[in-house]
Amino acid sequence: MEIVKLFNALPSAVSQGVIWGIMAIGVYITYRILDVADLTVDGSIATGGAVAAVLIVSGCNVWVALVAAFLAGMLAGLATGIFHSLMGIPAILAGILTQLSLYSINLRILGGKANLAVSVNNYPLLVSARNARSLSLDNPFFLLFLFTAAVIALLYWFFGTERGCSLRATGANPSMARAQGINTEINKVLGLMLSNGLVALSGGLLAQYQGFVDVGMGRGAIVIGLAAVIIGEVLFSKLFHNFALKLLAVSIGAVLYYVVIQVVLWLGLDTNDLKMLQALVVALFLAIPYWKGRYFSKKEAGKGDASHG
Repeated sequence: MEIVKLFNALPSAVSQGVIWGIMAIGVYITYRILDVADLTVDGSIATGGAVAAVLIVSGCNVWVALVAAFLAGMLAGLATGIFHSLMGIPAILAGILTQLSLYSINLRILGGKANLAVSVNNYPLLVSARNARSLSLDNPFFLLFLFTAAVIALLYWFFGTERGCSLRATGANPSMARAQGINTEINKVLGLMLSNGLVALSGGLLAQYQGFVDVGMGRGAIVIGLAAVIIGEVLFSKLFHNFALKLLAVSIGAVLYYVVIQVVLWLGLDTNDLKMLQALVVALFLAIPYWKGRYFSKKEAGKGDASHG
C-alpha cells in the first residue's frame, strides 16, 4: 500500500520538477554563464506567479499573463543589474536588496493579500496538479515538456548570436571581454534580466499548477535552482557537452531533485524538516565535484604513475 502511495505521488513530483527546471535554467544563466551569485530569484518567482494569477483572475488570456510574468521578472533582474552595475553594490547584496523589495511589491500586486486562489474550476489554466495522473493530453507534463524544449531551443539560438556569445565571454573572462570592446556591465544587466524573466515565467506556471499564488512561495527557490544545476552537472557532465544538452541536464536535475524529495517524504521524514533536507541535498551534490577532484583524481594519478613505473 505504501509503495502505491509513492507511485501516485511521483507524476505530480515530476511535473513540478519540470516547472522548477525552467527556473533552474534561469539560475544556470547567472550561476554558470555569468558567474554571478544572484539571490533575486526568491522574490522574482513569486512576482511572476502574482502577476500571472492577478491577470488570469481579471480575465486576461493565459498566454498573455505568462508573457507579462516574464516581463515582470525581467524588470526585477533590471533592478538587481542597476544596483550591481551602476551603483557598484556586490551582486549577492544587490540580489538581496531586490528580493527584499519584491516582497512588498508582490503584496501590492496581490492587492495587499498574502495569497490568491486561481482554481482550474473557474479559469482556463494551462496546467493543473489535478491532471498530473491523467493519461490524456490534459496531463500537465506534456505541455511542460514542450514548454521546456521551446525555452532550451530559444536560449540555444540566443547564445549562438553575437550578443549571446559576448554574454558568455563576459562570464568566462571579464577582463578579456572588455579588451575586446565588450560592455560587460550591460551584459551583466542583460543576463540578470533574462535569468529572472525565466524564473518569473516558471512562477507563472507554478501558480497555475498548484492553483494559488503565495507571497512567500519563492522562499528557498535559489536552493532548489542550485540543486538542479549541480545534480544535472554531476550526473551528465561526462555525457552532455552541447550547450542545449547542458540546459536539458539542468531541467532533468530539477525533476530528479523533486523525485528524491518525494521518496524521502514517503520514507517518513517530518515535513517540518523539509527545508533542512533541501539544504543537505544541495550541500551533498555541491561536495561531490570537490570530492571527485580531491580524492578520486589522486587515485587515478597514482595508478597512472604505478603503470609507468
